[in-house]
This record gives sequence, C-alpha cells and structure tokens, in this order.
Amino acid sequence: MSQFKRGAAALGALSQSGGESAPKAEITKFKSGTTLKVRVKGPYDLVQYFAYGIFGKVNTFIAKNPPERNARGFVTANHTPWDRASQYYYDLAAKDGANADEYKNLGYQFKGKERFLMGFANIETGEDIIVDLTKAQAQGIYETILEYCEKDADGNVIDGGEHEFKDMAFKLSKKGTSTSTSVTLAPIINLAKGLTDEERKNFEATADSEFDASLFDSVLYESDEEEMIKALVKADFDISLLGLSIGGNSAPADEDVTPIGDETNAEDYDF
Repeated sequence: MSQFKRGAAALGALSQSGGESAPKAEITKFKSGTTLKVRVKGPYDLVQYFAYGIFGKVNTFIAKNPPERNARGFVTANHTPWDRASQYYYDLAAKDGANADEYKNLGYQFKGKERFLMGFANIETGEDIIVDLTKAQAQGIYETILEYCEKDADGNVIDGGEHEFKDMAFKLSKKGTSTSTSVTLAPIINLAKGLTDEERKNFEATADSEFDASLFDSVLYESDEEEMIKALVKADFDISLLGLSIGGNSAPADEDVTPIGDETNAEDYDF
C-alpha cells in the first residue's frame, strides 16, 4: 500500500481544499439509511486513495501501477489507461465549446477520484471495521473527531496527546442519495440507554486497543494495465482512440498528455 497516504499524511490530504488475489479483509457495507455504533480508536486511522470505476458498469478499483500526482492530486506522469481516457474527453471539451459540458462529464467519469478509508471499532460486534468515504464525507467525520482531540496553540492535533473520545461511543450514520449523500458521526450521550449489554461489553473490551492498520492493506482491488484496458471496453470506451488493444502494447502514456485536474464535477460521487 505504499501508493497510499496513511494517518497524518492522509490528514494533510483531507484538510486541503483544493489485484491479483481476492482481498483478505472487506470494507463494511455502509449504504444510505445505515447507522453503526462505533468507537474511535485514534485520530490517524485513515488512508487516502484514488479510485477508478463507473457506477453500474465497472466496480471500483485502484491502479496496480499508480500514476504520479502532484500535491493537489492531479496526475502529472505515468498516466494509466483510465487517466488517458479521462484526458481524451477533457481535451475534446477544450476544443468543442458547444459540447464541452458533455465531454467534461465523460472525462470526470474516467478520472481517479480521491476517497478515504476510515477505521473504527464496531461495538456491535467488537471487531475493527473499515468504511469507505468520499473526501467530503470524510472531512465531515473528521471535523467531529477533531473536537475531542488535544490540540496545540495553532489548533493542530498533538501526536500522542489525550483524546476525549477514549471513553466515548458514537453513531456513524449515512443518509441521502447520489451526490447529496451525507455521513455524520454523533456521540451517544447516555451509554446505559444507548447500548445493549453486549455492546457495552464490546465497548469496554476495545478501550485500550489500537486499530488494526494492517486491514487497510487488503481491502482494495488492484488492476494492472491489461485489466484497466478491459475495464475501459466494459465502460464502452473505444480503446483504439488511445492506440490501445486487448493483449497488445499500449502507446507511450505520457506523450503530449497534460496533467489531469478537476475541470468539472467537483462533487464527490459514491461509486
């Protein structure tokens, strides 16, 4: 997972405005209308990554050979086939003003989108879990976590500092649809009434343990270049436009390709 930003590094990305084998762990199903009772084990239990995929056509995956990105997350080199497909449409948008919005939307579909994995203890089961969130959702959750962290005079979380949430249970809830989906983290004020006997046992049992960060290493599916090309075909993209073919050698990925940015659709999509 060296291609991902973890912990404090992932927090930096979160605060900016701007697969050969099956996974050993799974991302917890967290559909709209779901509420999970959780414990926050620490302020650094998160990972930033960039996901590819199109809802209803191609399941979410990450690149086995990821592109190089600048500090803002824009692709600058080693473009994947999906990055090149995305840029193909953005280039068309720049040339064809009449259909620019349509091409920009298509470009957005194929670009890698920033997402975050966040780890919690599920006090309903006593197990560590991972939830997958858009950047906007993760920012909202982290704002709540920050409220209970010890901070220095500049408002930065003190590494190794005290955390008020050590003795707190929360409800992690998701509601809404499509781009209006929101995720909230709210404290359970009365543990005696808010938790069952079994949940209280699990809550106490997870009090002094750290989140198992190794779970992050195996929850995302990595696709190599050939798999990504096949996924483009599945997504109805004409790969010959990029000089690609199934089983053939691809054209140089970085010739005359400009960095991919957020030209459109700034919203985070759940896919």
